Amino acid sequence: MDYISTRDSSRTPFKFTDILLSGLAPDGGLYMPVEYPRIDDATLTTWRGLLAEHGYAALAAEILKLYIDDIPHDDIEAIAARAYRTPVFETEDIVPVTRVDEHLLIAHLSDGPTAAFKDMAMQLLGELFEYELGRRDETINILGATSGDTGSSAEYAMRGRSGIRVFMLTPAGRMTPFQQAQMFGLDDPNIFNVALDGVFDDCQDIVKAVNADADFKREYRIGAVNSINWARLLAQTVYYISTYLRATESNDQKLSFSVPTGNFGDICAGHIARQMGLPIDRLIVATNENDVLNDFFTTGKYIPRSAAETLATSSPSMDISKASNFERFIFDVLDRDAATTAELFGIKVREGGFALDDDASRTAVRDTFGFLSGKSTHADRVETIRETYENFDIVVDPHTADGVKVARQWQDQVDTPIVVLETALPVKFSETIVEAIGKEPVTPERFKGIMDADRFVTDLPNDAEKVEEFISSSVQNSEK
Repeated sequence: MDYISTRDSSRTPFKFTDILLSGLAPDGGLYMPVEYPRIDDATLTTWRGLLAEHGYAALAAEILKLYIDDIPHDDIEAIAARAYRTPVFETEDIVPVTRVDEHLLIAHLSDGPTAAFKDMAMQLLGELFEYELGRRDETINILGATSGDTGSSAEYAMRGRSGIRVFMLTPAGRMTPFQQAQMFGLDDPNIFNVALDGVFDDCQDIVKAVNADADFKREYRIGAVNSINWARLLAQTVYYISTYLRATESNDQKLSFSVPTGNFGDICAGHIARQMGLPIDRLIVATNENDVLNDFFTTGKYIPRSAAETLATSSPSMDISKASNFERFIFDVLDRDAATTAELFGIKVREGGFALDDDASRTAVRDTFGFLSGKSTHADRVETIRETYENFDIVVDPHTADGVKVARQWQDQVDTPIVVLETALPVKFSETIVEAIGKEPVTPERFKGIMDADRFVTDLPNDAEKVEEFISSSVQNSEK
């Protein structure tokens, strides 16, 4: 399997372990496989038995092998086994699936060490990074941006690992107290938290700017763990497949998925699984008040908003107005036209946005690729949390509530059951939970006392040069 950039018309090929460590492509594009491997009825039948008998890690290894040909298969199996195991995850299923009612199911993605779905990819990424760096005798400095859960998931996956430092940019004051405590409470010598004076999109822009500084990136060996890293999306395709196998009895059944999203990574993995041949009917994009993606899927217009226009909401991990992984999807919609993709995302987005609102494009997005969308507000979240608790004795976090609300919006028009992908455990968003149901969410034993820990974080201005200076001085000090 070779990989190409979404912006490279020459289709220069790369191998998996090269793109694993490099993040963005040199031309600013995102890496994609040259083609999606196809899974057929026989493959699904084999995987159904494999999951039932040997579990999630064994299934993950088989899916990874389809995309990785420069790591021995035995090593891939060992990597997956280390990533997906108890007690790192709370349950043997790793991703349990529960039925809410005849229309709705929930895939539980938050049983990992930081109680967020980001653990599903980050635990694998940590194992892959350490394996490949050790094989090359190299080090890496990971630069990432987080609107809430990516940061803690990355840091818990990378803390203490040989040859790896993590520099994580967060929007100052934009995360919940629990999210801040998870990240800023870490006092590991290879973890560096930065609170940036801005919103998540500013943090993401600085990550891209530093990656675009070729000399700095090369000298300081900058890598990425945000969902711009292909390996994260690859890891996320696994839980779509495992959820399908757990929620169906035969391969002629279809499911739809409602996915809370801001950066389009989680649902992009669903798009990949659907392109591989997984029997997915609809992929439903659930946004909050920052509804740039909902606007696109309803009007065909993609108009990213400025930092000043990006609202602070009660589902903060979705407070994003420029969705990085959206480029991967549009690349496929455009039949992999790299020149047009480069123009749209390299030029038009900077000029204010673009439109794919002709009938052919809108039909392709809705019918060929199966996308629908909807929007959820704070009032919707509170009401959905309350109703789900009162009617089914289930407490969902605000982001998952966005997914449930939009799923309910579409359930009478979609012919298949809808799986909502859980985003996080409710304990991370206690203020909204209390507003909705009148009491604090349950705090898992592993998080007792987390709010009382000291904080380790550096405040910086919204300035790529200042971030580079901080990385440089931190690396030099740690090498002394």
